[in-house]
Amino acid sequence: MTPKKWYQRIPHPVIMLFAIILLAALLSYILPAGTYERITVDGRQRVVPGSYQQIESQPLSLLDIFRAFPRGFKTASDIIFVVLASGIMFGILEKSRTIENLVGTFVQKLGLQRRNFIVLVMTFTYGFLGVAVGYENNIAMVPIAAVMSLAIGGDLLLAAGMSVAAITVGFGLSPINPYTVGTGHTIAEMPLFSGWLLRSVICFIALTMLAFYNIRYLNKISKDQTRSLGKGLDESGLALSQPLESYRVSWNNWLLLGIFLGGIAFMLYGVFTYHWYLQEIAAIFVMISILCGLFAKMDANTFSETALKSIGIVAPGAFMVGYATTIKEVLEMGQVSDTIAYLLASVLQGLPTYASAVSMSIGQSILNLMIPSGSGQALATLPIMIPLGEVLGLTRQTTILAFQIGDGVTNLFNPALGGLIAMLSFCRVPFDRWLRFIMPLAGMILLMAWVFLMFSVYINWGPV
Repeated sequence: MTPKKWYQRIPHPVIMLFAIILLAALLSYILPAGTYERITVDGRQRVVPGSYQQIESQPLSLLDIFRAFPRGFKTASDIIFVVLASGIMFGILEKSRTIENLVGTFVQKLGLQRRNFIVLVMTFTYGFLGVAVGYENNIAMVPIAAVMSLAIGGDLLLAAGMSVAAITVGFGLSPINPYTVGTGHTIAEMPLFSGWLLRSVICFIALTMLAFYNIRYLNKISKDQTRSLGKGLDESGLALSQPLESYRVSWNNWLLLGIFLGGIAFMLYGVFTYHWYLQEIAAIFVMISILCGLFAKMDANTFSETALKSIGIVAPGAFMVGYATTIKEVLEMGQVSDTIAYLLASVLQGLPTYASAVSMSIGQSILNLMIPSGSGQALATLPIMIPLGEVLGLTRQTTILAFQIGDGVTNLFNPALGGLIAMLSFCRVPFDRWLRFIMPLAGMILLMAWVFLMFSVYINWGPV
């Protein structure tokens, strides 16, 4: 028997997450319970450096572990509904053939001979959405990439590479990420989004690497379809259903596109002006769905059946969002989250300056599996890491960059990140195939980012 390759040993994400949940519960028996004092600043709780103290251990019982599941789903309920609402919205647009007609016409006008250019533009477009708009806010845009990829001869892995990976890289390495960079600068009392130029260079290089990685993959599977990682995946409702030359965009398609884009623009206006978040975003998606159904002249039965069918397609991704959030609940119930942050800080003490910067980034990558929320990680660890970084000879700017790299790049393959699993479900890409596709690129981006991290140490990157 031939030995299994590494990717053949990857368990299903349900099993992976359950193993992490059990590990988090086991840590409540191994590690002492501990906590930092917290103060409320601008409505958000922030750790007080140097205030860590051990408290009475609270090992989780078997019942506690399974109590964490409904608690996780309750915590993640807003994101879960965003996934369901965006699934319904895309289902209505797909039923009206609006997206298929638009994509078919676009590819017809541009020509298949320019498909590498299409991949380049799509990757940077989704990357820009990640940089400027956010993460979960872009869930509704992902299925468009699936239709586009299949239209140009790609597969569903390419669709995820153009959309999910680009959004993740753009958001994770964004020079204006409010959850990581913004929170970090607030904690460090630095000018908001200072150091944007170096961060922009890192983000642009990472997106360029991704774009050419996607193009290389498309060319590889175009020459030999047996090398496609998307072989056998369900493409129903996503692939073009007629010859490319026959596509036309009707006035009704333009009207529905206008409703969709108008709704997205209204959502973004609310996000940036009134600080709308998940509940408001989900509400807008539902409104768009109803309006598109009305103007597509769907009867009540057709609309209802389409909505329920769409929910069935995205339900696994919605489930995984709540399932992944259970990890955070287990750590909080066992009172070991702060202990992990304290131990990480202790390990970094005494390391050489360059090694401490990279090790800090690696440490944040490990923590990201336990606390996938960027702002949650920032509020829990940066008040500890920033003073520690100064003791180690790192500027505050470099410490925040180490945190951003550790959090942002590892989101490409973090099974505990519910948003990632949800977006992959829109592309119908299993997590094991995603890891086969994305891991080589994630390694290259990490190495590139660490080079820039060491460069920031070399130049004593400021302002402080």
